[in-house]
Amino acid sequence: MENTRFVNKGIVKKDARALLSGKPVYTDDIAPADCLIVKLLRSPHAHALIKEIKTDIALKVPGIEAVFTYKDVPKDRFTEAGQTFPEPSPDDRLILDQRVRFVGDPVAIVAGKDEESVDRALKMIKVTYQVLEPILDFTKAKDNPIIIHPEDNYVAKNGQGTDPLRNLCASQCRGEGDVDRVFAECEYQVEEVYHTKAVNQAMMEPFCAFTTKDIYGRIKIISSTQIPFHVRRIVARGLNISKSNIRVVKPRIGGGFGAKQTSICEIYPAFVTYKTGKPAKIVFTREECFVHGSPRHEMQMSVRIGADQSGKIRVIDLYTLSNTGAFGEHGPTTVDLSGTKSISLYRNLDAFRFKSEVVYTNVLSAGAYRGYGATQGLFAVESAVNELAHKMNMDPSRLREMNIVQEGDRLANYYGQVTNSCALDRCIARVKEMIDWDAKYPYVQIGPHTVRAVGMALSMQSSGINNCDVGSVQLKLNDDGFYTLMIGCSDMGTGCDTILAQMAADGLGCEYDQIIVRGVDTDQSPYDSGSYASSTTYVTGTAVVKACEKMKKRICEEASALMELSVDQVEFDGNLIQEKENPDHFMELKDLVTKLEAGNGNIIEVTQSHTSNVSPPPFMAGAAEVEIDLETGKITPIDYAAVVDCGTVINTNLARIQTEGGLVQGIGMALYEDIQYSEKGKLKNRNFINYKIPTRLDMGQIRVDFESSYEPTGPYGAKSIGEVVINTPSPAIADAVYNGTGLRFRTLPITSEKVFMGLHQK
Repeated sequence: MENTRFVNKGIVKKDARALLSGKPVYTDDIAPADCLIVKLLRSPHAHALIKEIKTDIALKVPGIEAVFTYKDVPKDRFTEAGQTFPEPSPDDRLILDQRVRFVGDPVAIVAGKDEESVDRALKMIKVTYQVLEPILDFTKAKDNPIIIHPEDNYVAKNGQGTDPLRNLCASQCRGEGDVDRVFAECEYQVEEVYHTKAVNQAMMEPFCAFTTKDIYGRIKIISSTQIPFHVRRIVARGLNISKSNIRVVKPRIGGGFGAKQTSICEIYPAFVTYKTGKPAKIVFTREECFVHGSPRHEMQMSVRIGADQSGKIRVIDLYTLSNTGAFGEHGPTTVDLSGTKSISLYRNLDAFRFKSEVVYTNVLSAGAYRGYGATQGLFAVESAVNELAHKMNMDPSRLREMNIVQEGDRLANYYGQVTNSCALDRCIARVKEMIDWDAKYPYVQIGPHTVRAVGMALSMQSSGINNCDVGSVQLKLNDDGFYTLMIGCSDMGTGCDTILAQMAADGLGCEYDQIIVRGVDTDQSPYDSGSYASSTTYVTGTAVVKACEKMKKRICEEASALMELSVDQVEFDGNLIQEKENPDHFMELKDLVTKLEAGNGNIIEVTQSHTSNVSPPPFMAGAAEVEIDLETGKITPIDYAAVVDCGTVINTNLARIQTEGGLVQGIGMALYEDIQYSEKGKLKNRNFINYKIPTRLDMGQIRVDFESSYEPTGPYGAKSIGEVVINTPSPAIADAVYNGTGLRFRTLPITSEKVFMGLHQK
């Protein structure tokens, strides 16, 4: 890697001081005091038709401005999924619909001057429902006589295998080689079914947005969102107005983890402002974040994996059934990663097959969550690899060392891409050393009924969506020679404002503090797909590198003209523009700006965007050590060692906390988190008392290291890190539990109760 002053250093985040001192920076902090309060009346039924809805009494409540029902909204369907246009998710929802499809589905929008009046009015709305039978079990949804989307104006997108009359949101099948023939030749085979439940992103800041109308009659949306430009499109489609009539601004975000890649709440205050002309605000309660969020897709994965006598993995066959819930946001795309990011970890397969189906049910619509389908697929395939190793009486780490993808390999189920950078072998070696694998595998007895056991798993992800996502930046040279970096991607606590400034400072040869980063305003920022798919460092970072090169070139062009030299005769070192052959003939950058602002040339601004035709995968190895009480079944995480290959680490501090945060979420999914519904489709655990996420006391020791490769297509050799880090805990912990107890759990979460029952049945 080239010599850098700021890249690969632990630079403090740009917004650290403001956040630590409690400055009002979040959406609700900066909302005007005169906003109408917007709340939603929600369906108590999982599936029903509204026969009658009476709002006259609610409208008489003092302070109530408006009550809207399905009769008041546009009739064209849209999707709330925030992905690069053309959005592959089906257009299957209205702002409010006569058919309600899950418990919590909005039935009416109420807007009033304060919470008290709105809460009163919500109780005054009288709704008569024709209750319909729901589909709550996603394994029974396909070709069920109950149809969840029978409407005539449903819009399926091309090539997604959608058939709403079969409750199919999406379906596909692809592969290479003769899968059945290769299986017939394999001495060792594993064929099992794995099940991951829906889990909630549990970000600290709830879904919230406020809207106003400007003097030109345009709707301005200030929202806690990962996808400002997509929100503009989604709300325009929902309101059936031009995108030119909408402006979206993103302030600081208190976490998203993918939940805010769906436009969950913005349409409601926008509709109120559109109809009334008045400012409006919606802030979901924590309960609403649970009942009307966008949790991870529940998936059931059938895996077949075969190896020869020597341990060569020859074939993998994966079928994924995904539960999209009531609507199809992210349904077609999430499921694809369950196959592309799992099968592709293993090299030179003789054959593979990946089939998937995504079904509608009458539960909360699923969406994006860090890992985005790869998490589910990797739990299944990595668990199957562990089971294969046990069947062969082989150390699972050895089986992986023999079969993992290496630099230069073509990844058959990853769109045929070739890996330019891969340190997965070194990640495995380092993680074994950190956890002391050889001494601890499979378990160590530490008490009369207590064991400590270890387990391992691997992970890969992507760096943006190739040939699809766009990152853009605008770089402006200001008085005194400092720069403004306008970005279109959303810093949601990840620190992208900081890492992009680090790259810009190194690219321009200036001080880090000379880069002023401006966050997203769709009227002013250059277009960016948004912060998802692990795209920001790799895609937008490359746009920064390109913008810096262009800026330096423009500085030399303007300065050389004033110095009466040709461009080839000067060079720029970040402060001085000098004649190459005569260093005493120079101009300071700030003097150049002064001259340009006095009409002696052209003010310098550059805009650069970047789309990559490849998406280099980051890799990771993770190893868990857990303590298990063989009398009570209690599982205690003791140690988690993780080693990541994300190419060049841009910010060592932020990369470490990204990894730690992802691991904690993965541990939560493995051991504690479990969205559960009643037999009527009502969410049981709708708060943090009943929905358990790990605290600092629940996760044991977490240790992170990096094995850097150099990705030639990435900025400063970087790949992504945001999502790859969440995927290893579930399969690693599942195998550790097996190693310590002999019990194999193929459904998450693996609770102490399940272990207790398993031990006593055994």
